[in-house]
Amino acid sequence: MIKLRQKLLRVMAQAVEEWYKQMPIITRSYVTAAIVTTIGCSLEIISPYHLYLNPRLVVKQYQFWRLITNFLYFRKMDLDFLFHMFFLARYCKLLEENSFRGRTADFFYMLLFGATVLTGIVVGGGMIPYLSESFAKIIFLSNSLTFMMVYVWSKQNPFIHMSFLGLFTFTAAYLPWVLLGFSVLVGASAWVDLLGMIAGHAYYFLEDVYPRMTGRRPLKTPSFIKALFPDEVVVVARPANVRFAPPQAEDLHRD
Repeated sequence: MIKLRQKLLRVMAQAVEEWYKQMPIITRSYVTAAIVTTIGCSLEIISPYHLYLNPRLVVKQYQFWRLITNFLYFRKMDLDFLFHMFFLARYCKLLEENSFRGRTADFFYMLLFGATVLTGIVVGGGMIPYLSESFAKIIFLSNSLTFMMVYVWSKQNPFIHMSFLGLFTFTAAYLPWVLLGFSVLVGASAWVDLLGMIAGHAYYFLEDVYPRMTGRRPLKTPSFIKALFPDEVVVVARPANVRFAPPQAEDLHRD
């Protein structure tokens, strides 16, 4: 019995290791940083007070790391943490492997754009008299950035059929709204998800809609980011003896 249990644990560990190794570079890096940061806070190795977004400390005490670390902490390790880790790993990977396949620099720029928009909304909202209290409570934007990725994926794959807990089916275009409704039902803050939807829609409009309307692409990835992440060569296999055009007359005579 003990040997069987050890064998099962070994198989599970190998499966997790293989799953982890198959993640693309940005997804693997983000998931790793998020898990390490959250575990470090749970074990009290790191204090969340040194991670949360505080514009005053960033500007006056030059604690610039807060602009990054607030996207890495997913609160305490519980069912909600596992829920968000699943969505982070799944939709970050889906975007990087499909929509941004061979375009790692563009994917990184999308995350950078989303993080900048989210930070700007929270900082700007904190200056509005009647909304400052609500925005002051938003000190970690990790969930919002995850929700942004879900929103962008749903916009790029709107016709995929999905099921929510086996209760009902819907197309991917409605996924953000289904998750928003679920957050409200369980008593979570809707602001966090709404911010992610706003950032996601801003990216989708500027990257997909606006270029089709005007022929201009305002979110072109800067060259210095492209230098950090050289584009990968995407090889498309072509089956043998398959014609994609009518045969030439010479070929017919040759046969």
